[in-house]
Amino acid sequence: MIGENGIRIIYGDNPKQMVMKLLEVIKPEDEIEKNALIGIKPNLVVAQPSRFGATTTPEIVEGIIEYLKSKELNHIVIMEGSWVGDRTSAAFKACGYENLSKKYNVPLIDLQKDKSVEYEVDGLKVNVCDYAMKVDYLINIPVLKGHCQTNITCALKNMKGCIPDSEKRRFHTLGLHKPIAYLNKIIKQNLVIVDGMNGDLNFEEGGNPVQMNRIIAGKDPVLIDSYSAHLIGFDIDEIPYITIAESMGVGSTDLVNAEIVELNKDNGSRKLMPTRRVQQLSRHIAEDCACSACYGSLIYALERLDEKGLLYKLNSKLYIGQNYKNKKYKGIGIGSCTSEFDKNIKGCPPKARDIVEFLEDLCE
Repeated sequence: MIGENGIRIIYGDNPKQMVMKLLEVIKPEDEIEKNALIGIKPNLVVAQPSRFGATTTPEIVEGIIEYLKSKELNHIVIMEGSWVGDRTSAAFKACGYENLSKKYNVPLIDLQKDKSVEYEVDGLKVNVCDYAMKVDYLINIPVLKGHCQTNITCALKNMKGCIPDSEKRRFHTLGLHKPIAYLNKIIKQNLVIVDGMNGDLNFEEGGNPVQMNRIIAGKDPVLIDSYSAHLIGFDIDEIPYITIAESMGVGSTDLVNAEIVELNKDNGSRKLMPTRRVQQLSRHIAEDCACSACYGSLIYALERLDEKGLLYKLNSKLYIGQNYKNKKYKGIGIGSCTSEFDKNIKGCPPKARDIVEFLEDLCE
Protein backbone atom coordinates (compact mmCIF):
# COMPACT_ATOMS: atom_id res chain seq x y z
CA MET A 1 0.00 0.00 0.00
CA ILE A 2 0.91 3.64 -0.34
CA GLY A 3 0.03 6.42 2.09
CA GLU A 4 -1.56 9.77 1.29
CA ASN A 5 1.88 11.40 1.40
CA GLY A 6 3.47 8.74 -0.82
CA ILE A 7 4.78 9.06 -4.37
CA ARG A 8 6.22 6.16 -6.33
CA ILE A 9 8.20 6.56 -9.56
CA ILE A 10 9.31 3.97 -12.09
CA TYR A 11 11.47 4.51 -15.18
CA GLY A 12 11.72 2.58 -18.42
CA ASP A 13 10.55 2.27 -22.01
CA ASN A 14 7.90 -0.45 -21.62
CA PRO A 15 4.88 1.38 -20.14
CA LYS A 16 2.69 -1.70 -19.73
CA GLN A 17 5.36 -3.59 -17.82
CA MET A 18 6.25 -0.48 -15.81
CA VAL A 19 2.73 0.21 -14.58
CA MET A 20 2.15 -3.41 -13.61
CA LYS A 21 5.32 -3.38 -11.49
CA LEU A 22 4.17 -0.12 -9.96
CA LEU A 23 0.79 -1.60 -9.05
CA GLU A 24 2.46 -4.65 -7.51
CA VAL A 25 4.09 -2.25 -5.06
CA ILE A 26 1.02 -0.08 -4.43
CA LYS A 27 -1.46 -2.98 -4.18
CA PRO A 28 -4.67 -1.02 -4.85
CA GLU A 29 -6.67 -4.26 -4.62
CA ASP A 30 -6.30 -4.07 -0.82
CA GLU A 31 -8.74 -1.16 -0.72
CA ILE A 32 -11.08 -2.02 -3.60
CA GLU A 33 -14.14 -4.12 -2.87
CA LYS A 34 -14.65 -7.08 -5.19
CA ASN A 35 -17.84 -5.77 -6.79
CA ALA A 36 -16.71 -2.14 -6.95
CA LEU A 37 -17.16 -0.20 -10.19
CA ILE A 38 -13.70 1.03 -11.16
CA GLY A 39 -13.45 4.05 -13.42
CA ILE A 40 -10.28 4.65 -15.43
CA LYS A 41 -9.96 8.29 -16.53
CA PRO A 42 -7.21 8.86 -19.14
CA ASN A 43 -6.41 12.15 -20.87
CA LEU A 44 -7.79 11.94 -24.41
CA VAL A 45 -8.13 15.65 -25.00
CA VAL A 46 -7.75 15.24 -28.78
CA ALA A 47 -7.99 12.41 -31.31
CA GLN A 48 -4.25 11.94 -31.54
CA PRO A 49 -1.93 9.01 -30.67
CA SER A 50 0.11 9.35 -27.50
CA ARG A 51 3.44 9.69 -29.34
CA PHE A 52 2.53 13.34 -30.07
CA GLY A 53 2.61 14.17 -26.36
CA ALA A 54 -1.04 15.00 -25.62
CA THR A 55 -2.87 11.78 -24.78
CA THR A 56 -2.50 8.91 -22.31
CA THR A 57 -0.40 5.99 -23.52
CA PRO A 58 -2.85 3.10 -24.08
CA GLU A 59 -0.28 0.52 -22.90
CA ILE A 60 -0.48 2.07 -19.44
CA VAL A 61 -4.24 1.58 -19.35
CA GLU A 62 -3.81 -1.94 -20.71
CA GLY A 63 -1.40 -2.79 -17.89
CA ILE A 64 -3.82 -1.44 -15.30
CA ILE A 65 -6.71 -3.46 -16.74
CA GLU A 66 -4.67 -6.67 -16.81
CA TYR A 67 -3.51 -6.12 -13.25
CA LEU A 68 -7.00 -5.44 -11.92
CA LYS A 69 -8.46 -8.45 -13.71
CA SER A 70 -5.68 -10.63 -12.30
CA LYS A 71 -7.00 -9.65 -8.85
CA GLU A 72 -10.57 -10.58 -9.89
CA LEU A 73 -11.59 -6.93 -10.12
CA ASN A 74 -13.61 -7.07 -13.31
CA HIS A 75 -16.09 -4.18 -13.10
CA ILE A 76 -14.07 -1.63 -15.04
CA VAL A 77 -14.99 1.22 -17.36
CA ILE A 78 -12.87 3.73 -19.27
CA MET A 79 -14.44 7.17 -19.19
CA GLU A 80 -13.48 10.44 -20.83
CA GLY A 81 -14.81 13.63 -22.32
CA SER A 82 -12.52 15.24 -24.90
CA TRP A 83 -12.17 19.00 -25.13
CA VAL A 84 -14.72 21.22 -26.83
CA GLY A 85 -14.35 20.92 -30.59
CA ASP A 86 -13.20 17.28 -30.56
CA ARG A 87 -15.35 14.18 -30.28
CA THR A 88 -14.55 11.64 -27.56
CA SER A 89 -15.59 8.81 -29.87
CA ALA A 90 -12.95 9.90 -32.39
CA ALA A 91 -10.34 10.08 -29.62
CA PHE A 92 -11.21 6.59 -28.35
CA LYS A 93 -10.56 5.28 -31.85
CA ALA A 94 -7.45 7.30 -32.76
CA CYS A 95 -5.78 6.75 -29.39
CA GLY A 96 -6.18 2.97 -29.38
CA TYR A 97 -8.92 2.68 -26.78
CA GLU A 98 -11.51 1.04 -29.02
CA ASN A 99 -9.09 -1.89 -29.38
CA LEU A 100 -8.55 -2.03 -25.61
CA SER A 101 -12.30 -2.07 -25.05
CA LYS A 102 -12.81 -5.01 -27.42
CA LYS A 103 -9.79 -6.95 -26.19
CA TYR A 104 -10.66 -6.77 -22.48
CA ASN A 105 -14.44 -6.28 -22.67
CA VAL A 106 -14.20 -2.94 -20.88
CA PRO A 107 -16.92 -0.40 -21.77
CA LEU A 108 -16.00 3.05 -23.08
CA ILE A 109 -18.05 5.84 -21.49
CA ASP A 110 -18.30 9.01 -23.56
CA LEU A 111 -18.80 11.73 -20.95
CA GLN A 112 -19.69 14.26 -23.65
CA LYS A 113 -22.93 12.29 -24.00
CA ASP A 114 -23.49 11.74 -20.28
CA LYS A 115 -26.05 13.51 -18.12
CA SER A 116 -24.82 15.84 -15.39
CA VAL A 117 -25.84 17.13 -11.98
CA GLU A 118 -25.09 20.51 -10.42
CA TYR A 119 -23.02 20.57 -7.22
CA GLU A 120 -22.10 23.54 -5.08
CA VAL A 121 -18.80 24.15 -3.30
CA ASP A 122 -18.25 27.33 -1.27
CA GLY A 123 -20.74 29.23 -3.40
CA LEU A 124 -19.49 28.02 -6.78
CA LYS A 125 -21.87 25.78 -8.73
CA VAL A 126 -20.32 23.13 -10.96
CA ASN A 127 -22.01 20.60 -13.25
CA VAL A 128 -20.37 17.18 -13.10
CA CYS A 129 -21.07 14.18 -15.33
CA ASP A 130 -23.04 11.42 -13.63
CA TYR A 131 -20.59 8.63 -14.39
CA ALA A 132 -17.71 10.46 -12.71
CA MET A 133 -19.71 10.37 -9.48
CA LYS A 134 -21.10 6.87 -10.03
CA VAL A 135 -17.82 4.93 -9.92
CA ASP A 136 -16.70 3.49 -6.60
CA TYR A 137 -12.97 3.77 -7.27
CA LEU A 138 -11.49 6.36 -9.62
CA ILE A 139 -8.08 5.87 -11.24
CA ASN A 140 -6.89 9.09 -12.85
CA ILE A 141 -4.27 8.71 -15.60
CA PRO A 142 -3.24 12.19 -16.70
CA VAL A 143 -0.41 13.07 -19.05
CA LEU A 144 2.25 15.29 -17.49
CA LYS A 145 2.69 18.10 -20.02
CA GLY A 146 2.92 21.84 -20.40
CA HIS A 147 -0.19 23.97 -20.86
CA CYS A 148 -0.52 27.31 -22.62
CA GLN A 149 -2.83 28.80 -19.97
CA THR A 150 -2.14 27.02 -16.69
CA ASN A 151 1.58 26.17 -17.26
CA ILE A 152 1.05 22.48 -16.52
CA THR A 153 -1.72 19.95 -16.77
CA CYS A 154 -1.66 16.80 -14.68
CA ALA A 155 -3.86 15.16 -12.03
CA LEU A 156 -6.08 18.05 -10.92
CA LYS A 157 -6.73 19.49 -14.36
CA ASN A 158 -7.47 16.08 -15.91
CA MET A 159 -10.74 16.03 -13.98
CA LYS A 160 -11.97 18.71 -16.39
CA GLY A 161 -12.82 15.84 -18.74
CA CYS A 162 -15.56 14.87 -16.26
CA ILE A 163 -17.72 17.92 -16.88
CA PRO A 164 -20.05 18.75 -19.80
CA ASP A 165 -18.76 20.78 -22.75
CA SER A 166 -20.84 23.77 -21.68
CA GLU A 167 -19.13 23.71 -18.30
CA LYS A 168 -15.69 23.46 -19.91
CA ARG A 169 -16.42 26.70 -21.75
CA ARG A 170 -17.58 28.34 -18.51
CA PHE A 171 -14.41 27.23 -16.69
CA HIS A 172 -12.41 29.33 -19.16
CA THR A 173 -14.58 32.39 -18.49
CA LEU A 174 -13.94 31.86 -14.75
CA GLY A 175 -10.17 31.77 -15.28
CA LEU A 176 -9.63 27.97 -15.02
CA HIS A 177 -7.66 27.90 -11.76
CA LYS A 178 -10.47 28.40 -9.24
CA PRO A 179 -13.01 26.09 -10.91
CA ILE A 180 -10.38 23.36 -11.43
CA ALA A 181 -9.58 23.41 -7.71
CA TYR A 182 -13.26 23.45 -6.73
CA LEU A 183 -14.03 20.58 -9.12
CA ASN A 184 -11.50 18.44 -7.28
CA LYS A 185 -13.32 19.08 -4.03
CA ILE A 186 -16.34 17.41 -5.65
CA ILE A 187 -14.64 14.50 -7.43
CA LYS A 188 -12.59 12.12 -5.30
CA GLN A 189 -9.58 10.55 -6.98
CA ASN A 190 -8.57 7.28 -5.35
CA LEU A 191 -5.37 6.66 -7.28
CA VAL A 192 -3.34 8.83 -9.65
CA ILE A 193 -1.04 7.21 -12.20
CA VAL A 194 0.76 9.88 -14.21
CA ASP A 195 1.82 9.17 -17.76
CA GLY A 196 5.24 10.83 -17.81
CA MET A 197 6.49 8.97 -20.86
CA ASN A 198 6.55 11.82 -23.37
CA GLY A 199 4.35 14.78 -22.47
CA ASP A 200 4.35 17.95 -24.52
CA LEU A 201 6.79 20.77 -23.86
CA ASN A 202 4.23 23.53 -23.39
CA PHE A 203 0.93 22.76 -25.13
CA GLU A 204 -1.98 20.55 -24.08
CA GLU A 205 -2.74 19.61 -27.69
CA GLY A 206 0.68 18.05 -28.28
CA GLY A 207 3.20 18.54 -31.05
CA ASN A 208 6.45 18.90 -29.10
CA PRO A 209 6.77 15.70 -27.05
CA VAL A 210 9.68 15.39 -24.63
CA GLN A 211 10.65 11.84 -23.78
CA MET A 212 10.90 11.37 -20.00
CA ASN A 213 10.28 7.60 -19.71
CA ARG A 214 8.63 7.64 -16.30
CA ILE A 215 5.35 6.81 -14.60
CA ILE A 216 4.44 8.42 -11.28
CA ALA A 217 1.83 7.19 -8.82
CA GLY A 218 0.20 8.47 -5.65
CA LYS A 219 -3.12 9.06 -3.91
CA ASP A 220 -2.98 12.82 -3.35
CA PRO A 221 -3.53 14.77 -6.60
CA VAL A 222 -2.27 18.00 -5.03
CA LEU A 223 0.96 16.35 -3.96
CA ILE A 224 1.33 14.66 -7.35
CA ASP A 225 0.84 17.96 -9.17
CA SER A 226 3.29 19.72 -6.86
CA TYR A 227 5.96 17.12 -7.62
CA SER A 228 5.12 17.13 -11.32
CA ALA A 229 5.37 20.92 -11.55
CA HIS A 230 8.97 20.73 -10.35
CA LEU A 231 9.72 17.97 -12.83
CA ILE A 232 9.00 20.23 -15.79
CA GLY A 233 10.46 23.43 -14.37
CA PHE A 234 7.77 25.32 -12.45
CA ASP A 235 7.35 26.51 -8.89
CA ILE A 236 4.12 25.43 -7.22
CA ASP A 237 3.07 29.07 -6.95
CA GLU A 238 3.15 29.35 -10.74
CA ILE A 239 0.15 26.99 -10.93
CA PRO A 240 -2.51 28.70 -8.74
CA TYR A 241 -5.03 25.84 -8.86
CA ILE A 242 -2.59 23.67 -6.88
CA THR A 243 -2.47 26.03 -3.90
CA ILE A 244 -6.20 26.79 -4.13
CA ALA A 245 -6.94 23.05 -3.99
CA GLU A 246 -4.66 22.69 -0.97
CA SER A 247 -6.46 25.54 0.82
CA MET A 248 -9.74 23.69 0.25
CA GLY A 249 -8.43 20.49 1.82
CA VAL A 250 -8.12 18.50 -1.42
CA GLY A 251 -4.52 17.57 -0.63
CA SER A 252 -1.08 18.79 0.39
CA THR A 253 1.82 20.52 -1.36
CA ASP A 254 4.25 19.39 1.36
CA LEU A 255 6.96 17.71 -0.70
CA VAL A 256 9.47 18.03 2.15
CA ASN A 257 7.60 15.44 4.21
CA ALA A 258 6.42 13.35 1.28
CA GLU A 259 7.54 9.74 1.03
CA ILE A 260 9.03 9.76 -2.48
CA VAL A 261 10.46 6.43 -3.65
CA GLU A 262 12.05 5.70 -7.02
CA LEU A 263 11.63 1.98 -7.72
CA ASN A 264 14.52 1.91 -10.17
CA LYS A 265 16.90 4.14 -12.11
CA ASP A 266 16.42 5.14 -15.72
CA ASN A 267 18.97 3.75 -18.14
CA GLY A 268 16.70 4.00 -21.16
CA SER A 269 17.64 5.75 -24.37
CA ARG A 270 15.43 8.12 -26.34
CA LYS A 271 13.40 6.72 -29.22
CA LEU A 272 11.23 9.64 -30.30
CA MET A 273 12.43 11.79 -33.18
CA PRO A 274 12.91 15.28 -31.67
CA THR A 275 10.74 18.04 -33.07
CA ARG A 276 12.19 21.25 -34.46
CA ARG A 277 11.66 23.08 -31.16
CA VAL A 278 13.38 20.34 -29.17
CA GLN A 279 16.24 20.34 -31.70
CA GLN A 280 16.61 24.11 -31.22
CA LEU A 281 16.91 23.67 -27.45
CA SER A 282 19.32 20.76 -27.95
CA ARG A 283 21.88 23.10 -29.52
CA HIS A 284 22.80 24.16 -26.00
CA ILE A 285 23.56 20.57 -24.97
CA ALA A 286 26.66 18.39 -25.26
CA GLU A 287 25.19 14.92 -24.71
CA ASP A 288 27.01 11.62 -24.41
CA CYS A 289 24.85 8.59 -23.55
CA ALA A 290 22.29 10.49 -21.46
CA CYS A 291 19.28 8.72 -19.97
CA SER A 292 15.94 9.92 -21.31
CA ALA A 293 14.57 11.21 -17.98
CA CYS A 294 17.66 13.32 -17.31
CA TYR A 295 17.80 14.68 -20.85
CA GLY A 296 14.08 15.42 -20.79
CA SER A 297 14.43 17.41 -17.57
CA LEU A 298 17.10 19.53 -19.22
CA ILE A 299 14.93 20.19 -22.29
CA TYR A 300 12.05 21.35 -20.07
CA ALA A 301 14.46 23.53 -18.07
CA LEU A 302 15.80 25.22 -21.20
CA GLU A 303 12.26 25.97 -22.37
CA ARG A 304 11.44 27.53 -19.00
CA LEU A 305 14.65 29.55 -19.16
CA ASP A 306 13.74 30.81 -22.61
CA GLU A 307 10.28 31.81 -21.37
CA LYS A 308 12.05 33.93 -18.74
CA GLY A 309 14.17 35.60 -21.42
CA LEU A 310 17.42 34.17 -20.07
CA LEU A 311 18.36 31.44 -22.52
CA TYR A 312 20.37 33.78 -24.73
CA LYS A 313 22.71 34.44 -21.78
CA LEU A 314 23.97 30.86 -21.82
CA ASN A 315 27.37 31.19 -23.45
CA SER A 316 28.59 27.64 -22.97
CA LYS A 317 27.35 24.12 -23.60
CA LEU A 318 25.59 22.06 -20.93
CA TYR A 319 27.12 18.62 -20.53
CA ILE A 320 24.97 15.59 -19.79
CA GLY A 321 25.35 11.82 -20.03
CA GLN A 322 26.76 8.66 -18.50
CA ASN A 323 30.02 8.87 -20.42
CA TYR A 324 31.01 11.95 -18.42
CA LYS A 325 31.25 9.93 -15.22
CA ASN A 326 34.49 10.47 -13.27
CA LYS A 327 35.72 13.04 -15.81
CA LYS A 328 36.86 16.47 -14.71
CA TYR A 329 35.75 19.31 -16.98
CA LYS A 330 35.69 23.06 -16.80
CA GLY A 331 32.07 23.42 -17.75
CA ILE A 332 28.47 23.09 -16.63
CA GLY A 333 27.42 19.51 -15.87
CA ILE A 334 23.82 18.35 -15.54
CA GLY A 335 23.06 15.35 -13.32
CA SER A 336 25.04 13.07 -11.06
CA CYS A 337 27.10 11.66 -13.94
CA THR A 338 28.82 15.05 -14.29
CA SER A 339 29.59 15.47 -10.58
CA GLU A 340 33.30 16.03 -11.31
CA PHE A 341 32.63 19.16 -13.40
CA ASP A 342 33.58 22.46 -11.80
CA LYS A 343 29.92 23.52 -12.07
CA ASN A 344 27.29 20.84 -11.50
CA ILE A 345 23.62 20.42 -10.71
CA LYS A 346 23.13 17.11 -8.92
CA GLY A 347 20.29 14.66 -9.32
CA CYS A 348 19.66 11.31 -10.95
CA PRO A 349 17.64 12.56 -12.71
CA PRO A 350 17.52 16.21 -11.59
CA LYS A 351 14.19 18.04 -11.62
CA ALA A 352 13.80 20.72 -14.27
CA ARG A 353 12.92 23.24 -11.52
CA ASP A 354 16.33 22.66 -9.87
CA ILE A 355 18.09 23.03 -13.22
CA VAL A 356 16.23 26.29 -13.91
CA GLU A 357 17.26 27.77 -10.55
CA PHE A 358 20.86 26.66 -11.09
CA LEU A 359 21.06 28.18 -14.56
CA GLU A 360 19.27 31.36 -13.48
CA ASP A 361 22.04 31.97 -10.95
CA LEU A 362 24.70 31.40 -13.61
CA CYS A 363 22.95 33.74 -16.05
CA GLU A 364 22.76 36.48 -13.45
